[in-house]
Amino acid sequence: MIRIRRIFDDLAEVNQQSLRQVQAMLKEQFAGLESQKIDRIPEVLRHPLKYGFRTILYVVETLQYQLRGLALLDYDADLGFAFLDYLASDPRFSGRGLGAALYDRVRSEAMQLKVRGIFFECLPDDPALCRDAVILQQNRARLRFYERYDARPIIGTAYETPVKPDGDNPPYLVFDALGNDADLPAAWVREVVSAILRRKYADLCTPSYVNMVLESIVDDPVKLRPPRYQSAREPVEQIQQATSELTRIAVVVSDQHSIHHVREHGYVESPARVKSILKVLKASPEFSILSSRHFGEEAVLSVHSRAYVEYFKRVSQQIDGSAPLYPYVFPIRNRLRPPKDLPTRAGYFCVDTFTPISRQAYLAARHAVDCTLSAASELISGRRLAYALVRPPGHHAESGFFGGFCYFNNAAIAAQYLSPYGRVAMVDLDYHHGNGQQQIFYQRQDVLTISLHGHPSFAYPYFSGFADELGEGAGKGFNGNYPLPEQLGAEEYQATLAKALHRVKRFQAKYLVICLGLDGSKGDPTGTWQFISKDYYQMGSQLGELALPSLVVQEGGYKQNILGNAVKSFLLGIQDGMRKRNSEDITKAAGTPSIH
Repeated sequence: MIRIRRIFDDLAEVNQQSLRQVQAMLKEQFAGLESQKIDRIPEVLRHPLKYGFRTILYVVETLQYQLRGLALLDYDADLGFAFLDYLASDPRFSGRGLGAALYDRVRSEAMQLKVRGIFFECLPDDPALCRDAVILQQNRARLRFYERYDARPIIGTAYETPVKPDGDNPPYLVFDALGNDADLPAAWVREVVSAILRRKYADLCTPSYVNMVLESIVDDPVKLRPPRYQSAREPVEQIQQATSELTRIAVVVSDQHSIHHVREHGYVESPARVKSILKVLKASPEFSILSSRHFGEEAVLSVHSRAYVEYFKRVSQQIDGSAPLYPYVFPIRNRLRPPKDLPTRAGYFCVDTFTPISRQAYLAARHAVDCTLSAASELISGRRLAYALVRPPGHHAESGFFGGFCYFNNAAIAAQYLSPYGRVAMVDLDYHHGNGQQQIFYQRQDVLTISLHGHPSFAYPYFSGFADELGEGAGKGFNGNYPLPEQLGAEEYQATLAKALHRVKRFQAKYLVICLGLDGSKGDPTGTWQFISKDYYQMGSQLGELALPSLVVQEGGYKQNILGNAVKSFLLGIQDGMRKRNSEDITKAAGTPSIH
């Protein structure tokens, strides 16, 4: 099985391993490329503006991190264009669609960056420019492939003039408009070409050569070559739709959530919660509803104790289908001699008396984990925002305990899953303290845990969430609690959130996991705050301005008729916050307000 993953830097060990393979593949497939340019790729990723472009690296790899292909995209925020520097795949796996998958991902990245299009170089399919018949056929196949996307060479310029008078096989400059119909102004193309030649090929192109190419760009608008490989083309609209899919917000739904349904008066954690949210999101074009895939039990065991997991599985199988089990004995004085009867032993693993185990609770909780990890894998693949619509929720589940309607800590499992690829920050916005992830990561410094919640003097779980709980050992200083008063306005909450997010910025996370509880909403039966949809939009916007790949995991929230609009407002707020931050970055890079 393979996946596409974005590599942000070389700080994590798995990224270092992948970058070594990337460099080896480039040296093997681009023999004429200077080693210095290949060797500095890790530095370019860490300091993206040092060489004039922001560099984005995608790899195709197996789940064991064996490289199968790569794509290196440069982004100029000032001029509003992207340049595909390299797209390569392992020739041993040719014919498996790796190149198409990578280029689809590159196009999606460019669309998210709101660029006018992608430029790249492609060797010529003209016998007058390529004397080797074998290479000529290869060049034709490559241009035929890109023409499927309506990416075609720019014509009427001297770009393909060999740098050396006797040179052979000089590249075309190809442009992919990403489905846009806008013309190419000559002045803009000259700026783009100048940036490409002066920044990327300063060692090859003399000033006189660069000026010669720039002066040849006189057609206004600049023209693209007419399609040459019509029979090989697919409908542009079809490709455009498939590529732009990744620009939407991914919504992964726990499709087996309803099998855990406790039909008892006062039990508010019901399947109707998911149904009400999904109804609103399905009606909005900004969202893509995705199915989840299965992950092994090792993902659960990465944060939960085996004794608890095995107990939960066994006791669920023994429960009568019509009568869920509620813990009623808590034998805390002698944990070395637990009761033999499994229902009696429930108090060993539970922190309250109102979280039942139904016959289907274990299966539903496992499907919630699969759903959350499927959404997390979307971030690894380069998507900016994914939402795991799950139940049962998870943020009260500790490594060896369940409670608060929670059995497995979905968000913590996702944070553990993401942590090999870079630092992870968790921000819990539920009305109740996220005691689960606090306990799980309390002694670690690679995962920052933040929680804004009602003060434990009046809010569940009552025993944790105090401001002086900062972490222990290596994790000291990497846990932050913000206990808030029983009556609270949205502005005060947002001011506290701003303080919390300042800690996230200092932490320099690569991924953000958000525990979204909506039990702070007006009229919620488990909370006392009065938040409405516009307040959730503002909170989302604050989080989006961190500009981090973000996973949102559904936690509490039990006033069903407001849940859908609240979730939609929050997710769109994150998306708009990301766009605002991107716009600010463009302006900062340009030094003047951007016109693109």
